[in-house]
Amino acid sequence: MALAALLLLSLALPVRRWRTGQMPAPPLPLVRGGPLVGLPRRVWIDTDAACGHARTADPDDCLAILLLARSPGVELAGISTVFGNAPLEVTDRTARELAAQLGREGLQVPVYRGAALPVDRLATGRAHPAAEVDTPAPSALARAMAAGPLTILSLGPLTNLELALRRRPVPAAGVRLVAVMGRRPGHLFHPTEGQGAGAILLGHGPVFRDLNLVEDPAAAAAILARRLPTTLIPYEVAREVSVGGSDLDRMAAAEGASAWVAGRAREWLEFWRKDVGLAGFYPFDAVAAMYVTTPELFSCARVSASVGEDEVLGWIGRLIGRSTGLLVRTGDSGSAVLYCPTVAATAVHQVMTQRLTARRLAATP
Repeated sequence: MALAALLLLSLALPVRRWRTGQMPAPPLPLVRGGPLVGLPRRVWIDTDAACGHARTADPDDCLAILLLARSPGVELAGISTVFGNAPLEVTDRTARELAAQLGREGLQVPVYRGAALPVDRLATGRAHPAAEVDTPAPSALARAMAAGPLTILSLGPLTNLELALRRRPVPAAGVRLVAVMGRRPGHLFHPTEGQGAGAILLGHGPVFRDLNLVEDPAAAAAILARRLPTTLIPYEVAREVSVGGSDLDRMAAAEGASAWVAGRAREWLEFWRKDVGLAGFYPFDAVAAMYVTTPELFSCARVSASVGEDEVLGWIGRLIGRSTGLLVRTGDSGSAVLYCPTVAATAVHQVMTQRLTARRLAATP
C-alpha cells in the first residue's frame, strides 16, 4: 500500500517527460505536404464504431464515416465492422445505424459484419462458441481489393484485412492501407500532456493504449510482413486537432446524420472535460479520414515499422500496460511505411467542420 501511495504521489511531480508523454527521439525526415502518394478515391472503411455506446466510447469512427460520406469525389465501396472499441455486436449495430442515417440522405453504403476476435484466437480454435469465424467482411473486402485501386481506411484492429489478404494475398495494383495506429519509441498516448489541471490522477490525466494495435498485434505484424503500401496516422498527429462543444452544436443544427453523430459525441466530450482535463477531444479517426481526402495537408516521413516491445519506456511501459506497440524508426529495421506526425491543423479543422456540418451529402460518382 505504501508503494502504491508513493507511485500515485509521483504523478504530481513536475517531471517533463512523464507530463508530456514523450521521451527524446531522433528527428524524422519529414516531407512537408508529402511524400505524396496515389490515394484512390474509391474507399473502403473498416470500423470498430461504438459511438455513444458508453461514456468512454469515442465517436471518432462515426465522425470519419460521416466526413468521407460528405467529401466530394469519394466513392464509398463498403463498410466492414470489427471488434475493438466494443464487442462486435455493438460496433456492427452502430455502423448500420449510421449507414441507415446516410441512406435517408440518399447515400446507400453496404455494411459487412466482420471479425469478433483477433486472428490468432480464430486460427487456433480458441474462439468463443458464439463467435462467428466465417463472416462476410473478409470476402467482401477481398473482392473489393480485386476490383481495382482502393484506399482501405482502417479505424480499428486489422483483423478483417488480414483475413481478406489470406483469401487474396496479392491485391490489385493501387490498393493502399491507411491505418490509425503507430508511435515512436518512448511516446505515450497521453492527451493531457501537462495541460489539464482538472484531469484525473492529480492533473496528469489518462494514458491511452495504441488500442487498434494491441487488440490484434498478430494481424498488424502479418500485414506489415506482406509489404502492403501503408500510411500510419498516429496519435501524434491527431492531438493537433480538437473538436469542441461549438463544433457539435453546428453539427446538431445541420440535422440528419450530422445531428445523429453529434448526439453520440456529447458524453465523450464530457469525459474529456472532466477526466482528461481538456475543453475538446482529439478526433483520431476523423483526422485519418482527412488524410484520405487531403493528404497534401499532412507532413510525413518514410520510416520502418515493426510490432514489438517499447524498449525506451522499459519497466514504466510494462507497469502501466503500455509497452507493446507498432513502433516506427528511421532506418531499415522493419517494413517501410509512411508515418504522418504533423498536419496543417487550422486547415484540417476548417475543412473537417465544413463537411461534418453540411446539410446534405456531397455529390458522389
